Amino acid sequence: MIAITREVSPSLVDCELSYVARSPIDVGLAKAQHGAYRDTLARLGCRVVALPTLADMPDAVFVEDVAIVTDEVAVITRTGAVSRRGEGASAAEVLRGYRPIRTIEAPGTIDGGDVLRIGRRVFVGESARTNAEGTAQLRTILGWFGYTVESVPIRECLHLKSAVTQLDDTRVLVQPAWVDPAVFSDYRVIEIDPSEEHAANVVRVGAAVISPACFPLTHARIRAEGIDVVAVDVSEIQRAEGAVTCCSILMRDS
Repeated sequence: MIAITREVSPSLVDCELSYVARSPIDVGLAKAQHGAYRDTLARLGCRVVALPTLADMPDAVFVEDVAIVTDEVAVITRTGAVSRRGEGASAAEVLRGYRPIRTIEAPGTIDGGDVLRIGRRVFVGESARTNAEGTAQLRTILGWFGYTVESVPIRECLHLKSAVTQLDDTRVLVQPAWVDPAVFSDYRVIEIDPSEEHAANVVRVGAAVISPACFPLTHARIRAEGIDVVAVDVSEIQRAEGAVTCCSILMRDS
């Protein structure tokens, strides 16, 4: 497994925010936490690849949003936030070494954080960052490789993966206040603990999931399913409206 990451920008404090109130961000601590996150990926068996730092792009650490990668192709997105549209070029340059490249074109917009792939099913959040044209273009691109693409309404959150992520091939972790669990009726739905509003974002690596350390009650629910949880402190990333899926693009080394 390869994990594409990008270092925290020194301008992180100027990040885009939609559903999180702005509060002071310790950039030095954010960099240290991001380093520990990368170390965790490596410990779980990933080969970690770093994209160039983009000092003048505050949100560039959230590399997941700029590309959607399957076993067959890498799709460079057109991000919903105009301020982020300069992030994709350097990602495409690196990803070209692993996959054929396709791109989402104007007027389409789509963020990788809105895209959840489980096997050959792809769910795309209907968010402020992803529009119907972007989803339609992704459906055409991935359709050539046998994937289905389904639009999913979400509410009161930034991205689909704020509301639901994959635990394994048969189970998903859901925040039912932000997405209808019935959309995922083909899977076993594990709901987060209601007191941990942002706990649905975890990243699956092999047989384990990585999750922010501040959600112990939800961790207990996941572990009750027999799934290992690796907790990481990403408090400063969370202040920038990020989480653990946002900071990497995971793909098979084909």
